[in-house]
Amino acid sequence: MSPEIRSERKYLEILRILAESHEPLGAKRLSEKMAERGFVLSDRAVQYYLQYLDETGFTKKVGNRGRILTEAGTAESERALVDERIGFIISRLEQLAFQSTFDPATGTGSVAYNLSFVREEDLGGVTRAFDEVAAAGYGFLNTYLIIDSDPRIPKGHTGIMTACSVTLDGVLQKMGIPARLEYAGRIAVAVDGPARFLDLIGYRGTSVDPLHLFISAGLTSINRLVTTRSGVALANVREVPAAAEDRVKEAVRLMTESGFVFPAGGGIGEFNLPEHPYRLPVVAFSGMNMVGNAVEKGYALRTEIGAGNIPFEKIADATGSR
Repeated sequence: MSPEIRSERKYLEILRILAESHEPLGAKRLSEKMAERGFVLSDRAVQYYLQYLDETGFTKKVGNRGRILTEAGTAESERALVDERIGFIISRLEQLAFQSTFDPATGTGSVAYNLSFVREEDLGGVTRAFDEVAAAGYGFLNTYLIIDSDPRIPKGHTGIMTACSVTLDGVLQKMGIPARLEYAGRIAVAVDGPARFLDLIGYRGTSVDPLHLFISAGLTSINRLVTTRSGVALANVREVPAAAEDRVKEAVRLMTESGFVFPAGGGIGEFNLPEHPYRLPVVAFSGMNMVGNAVEKGYALRTEIGAGNIPFEKIADATGSR
């Protein structure tokens, strides 16, 4: 692989997606699959990358059906080791946590956000799905911001920003509490019993975002949760020193006053997670629960998890606004 391509993850991902497909893929479908892997690109941008891959001899067009790999492209994708992607997702999330400046004591500063792209004709149904999660209290921050002027938004789409729960990690770190994001998981919530995790995927050993995997595999029942208060949602787990428990509780209390939502008990040490004498798990609902509810209702969304940081005041009271 040339140094130029080796340094550009997007080219590598396109090769891998085509290698995994049993049929030609066009720019639109490739754009959707790239988003599932954490790379949000417009159809036009994908066309640009495909043109370059055509020129290098790694891909070729099959009429109007899309692209397939050439023999050289297949060999190239097989040489590209999956461990080049391992650690990329968690590194990006940790960087966003570090860049978040939210101060729960004053309710000011920036928070990390996820960015979803919704077809304009689906916006009403998608926002109703988001509102259901907000009303039931299963988002991370039960507000969202609708935008339409961001250059990342494809033509015919609208963007929706939701708060990303790595904001919590940033808050803890700035309070002097070393927090380490460990897992994303499916959490079963029941009216008459404690919440418990069904599955966990470690962030440090995966090459794709675990939350995308759970949603795309149909392993959530968020709509049932928001209507019956029993179902399966998404949450993530970070670990902190057990000695910091009181300070973590204070951080959670202050964030709750600013509108953030945590599982029962403030998400602190109340779950079926492995016990450690010196480490304490802290659980937060994922902002992706809003997205998951919309997907369960049949809407197609592309979401970049941890897309950036935004001033808290812009998203805190912005539900339904542009």
